[in-house]
Amino acid sequence: MFLKAKPMFLIAETSLHPGSGSDLGVVDLPIQRERHTNFPKIEGSGIKGSIRETIREKRGYKNKDKDLELAFGPENPQGDEGHAGALGFTDARILLFPVKSVQGVFAWITCNEVLNRFRKDMEMTKTNFNFNTVTVDEGKCVVSGSSKVKVGEQVLLEEYTFDIEKQKNIDQISKDIANMVFDDNKNIEYFKNKMTNSIVLLTDDDFKDFVTMSTEVIARTNIDPVTGTVREGALWYEEYLPPDTVMYTLVLASPIFQKKDDDKGSFQQKNITDLKQKAEKEAEEVLKFLNNNLPDIFQLGGNATIGKGLVRRTKLQGVN
Repeated sequence: MFLKAKPMFLIAETSLHPGSGSDLGVVDLPIQRERHTNFPKIEGSGIKGSIRETIREKRGYKNKDKDLELAFGPENPQGDEGHAGALGFTDARILLFPVKSVQGVFAWITCNEVLNRFRKDMEMTKTNFNFNTVTVDEGKCVVSGSSKVKVGEQVLLEEYTFDIEKQKNIDQISKDIANMVFDDNKNIEYFKNKMTNSIVLLTDDDFKDFVTMSTEVIARTNIDPVTGTVREGALWYEEYLPPDTVMYTLVLASPIFQKKDDDKGSFQQKNITDLKQKAEKEAEEVLKFLNNNLPDIFQLGGNATIGKGLVRRTKLQGVN
């Protein structure tokens, strides 16, 4: 049973391809999507595997990294060595999607469906996100009072025009999200300020249309070195989430799955006798292990060798 849960935000630094395999449509290699909403997602197993490999590389590819195996589970358990890992990750959900804007270069769009789910997920982590559904009429949008993407009383996204709902704003929502997504790193303060003034709330249907139709679709080829032309059958299309896409996953931590304290590596708490406190302290140490060993930027998804899938992650709040 997981005792601790913390949100971790993932901001795409480069185009991101969490692949779902081949498809019969126009796009040969689409991204992962939720079945019932068609919103983009990233499988929790893929997140866990990428983070495990990143931490393993940072720690020097030890032959037997006890703490890594306790946190993530043994890679190749032998005999009685099998046990569950103390870390878990939910599927990453979409929070903000970047869309080209006539004013302000680009805007981050979201919708009530996304924000209500986000609020519900934050309750699991005991993180306050006060959000009351803001009514948005079809073909309209809601922005902050200081929005940098509005043109008069309209917002122009891609080739679509949305009238701004009068006497409605999302000032506090935009500010709260920007504070959660970006920490106090001065190097990215510009983007924190931009987000505060560039979030656009659309209807659920309009948002779904954008995240379905406005992803990046890139043609890939394989060139024959003899002829200098594309090899026969070596032209395919891949789908990507654009840079600056914001997603979030919940990091779940449990006590170490070992009976003896001596088998719990650096997570052991021999000086605590109360079993409940001991379990909670072990879960906290597991979160610290992740926080201290995972770089701020790591690779997630496919096509790492062509610079895809670099994501910036936020530190787990309240974990020192």
